[in-house]
Amino acid sequence: MKNRSRIFVLPVQVIFFLVLIPLMGACDGNGGKAALAIENVTVIDAVNGVRDHQRVVIDGDEIVSVSAMAVEVSARETIDGTGQFLIPGLWDMHVHFLYDNELSEVMAPMFLKYGITSVRDTGGEIERLVDLRTRIDVSGAPAPRIFLSGPLLDGKFVVYDGALPAQPKLGTGVPDVESARQKVRELKAAGADFIKIYELIQPDVYSALVEEARLLDMPVASHVPLMMTADSAGPMADSMEHLRNLELACAENWEELLAVRQTQIGAFVEGRGYELRRGLHSLQRIPAINAYDETRCNLVLDALGNTIQVPTLRLNTVGMLIPDSRIGWADAIKILPVEVQNRWLSELSQLKSGLPEADHTFAMWSMFLVSRLQERGVPIGAGTDTPIGWGIPGYSLHTELEMLVNAGLSETQALYAATVQPARFFGLEKEMGQIQAGMRADLVLLDADPLLNITNTRRIRGVVSKGQWLRTR
Repeated sequence: MKNRSRIFVLPVQVIFFLVLIPLMGACDGNGGKAALAIENVTVIDAVNGVRDHQRVVIDGDEIVSVSAMAVEVSARETIDGTGQFLIPGLWDMHVHFLYDNELSEVMAPMFLKYGITSVRDTGGEIERLVDLRTRIDVSGAPAPRIFLSGPLLDGKFVVYDGALPAQPKLGTGVPDVESARQKVRELKAAGADFIKIYELIQPDVYSALVEEARLLDMPVASHVPLMMTADSAGPMADSMEHLRNLELACAENWEELLAVRQTQIGAFVEGRGYELRRGLHSLQRIPAINAYDETRCNLVLDALGNTIQVPTLRLNTVGMLIPDSRIGWADAIKILPVEVQNRWLSELSQLKSGLPEADHTFAMWSMFLVSRLQERGVPIGAGTDTPIGWGIPGYSLHTELEMLVNAGLSETQALYAATVQPARFFGLEKEMGQIQAGMRADLVLLDADPLLNITNTRRIRGVVSKGQWLRTR
């Protein structure tokens, strides 16, 4: 991977759509007035429901009051929210700043354009990620809150080992218990906020990673390791990603499939982790889905009652619902660097014309499984895996919300998945995810009601990020 410049520069296309109104700090001699008030607005959050004709007052990075318009409160800046709707700032629970070098430096402000005020980066070199986050903070440029896991913690063989340009170095190997514990300690010291466990990890190493993370008060995100099942690994983690490998656990013949998988991994002594994982998925994914057993799957899902599932439906269905056919795609892609636009458009053209039609079994299974998760009370979080699979930063989260609703969530539940659940993952639900006094000042002002139609989350008038008001149009 190429070394990036250490100077953080806002690209022209980002400056074009972000016009910042700077806000002063609280109580600085202007008669004790708060910095900003959004007035006569309909306030919506997934915990407190709908409150009409409200005034939301912000000072610094804090919501200081939410009250009816009849309550007099003065502020130095006011925004007329008549006929508009205010929701908490959105999260994308699954992004990769370092997956595409052409996007690493420009993703942060793209998220804000689409109302994503917090993101969870779920895999990349920790030194580069911490450097990127620090440079953004020092620059003073508007940016989302960025939470980092550092590298994917993989086994002796590493899936994303960086051996090929199309497969960047996102992972690192932790082949034994001691190296696992040491790596978690190193990540904590380097600035990681949580850890991310990947698919070629051994069961004893998985347990050691989780134990060490608990000692250091670090949440755990995880794929289902190929040597384990979702109902054995999942309860140890705080979130699981992509719904991958749940199909094996839900199969009638899951024990047979797992034994085959474990044997092949044990016999693998030379080669690339990427090929090992891909081969096992190709061999077992569709047969496992075809062997679905509802009684068995209910037991699996019930074991995941405290583990947030991040389905990334946007990614799982990318071969079935081609991105350039989605709402607003043609305009959204224009915010990307020209080189990335051209590359993606060429790749999508090849996908549609030059390749055989993809098998949509896993895409349809993913949509079905989300409905089952909802039925069984399994918590669901919103994430996209941006920019993998032509995922435009920010834009893709709204596609994910739409697909969650299409899969069976209500609009309120989809908002919960993108506001409260991510905060819960970090133990921040008393600070983020609601529009209440004492919460952090991350908000999105909409021109239409998202509870009538979740696609209205796209109709953004402006964003409040860390107390700063940003007009997006």
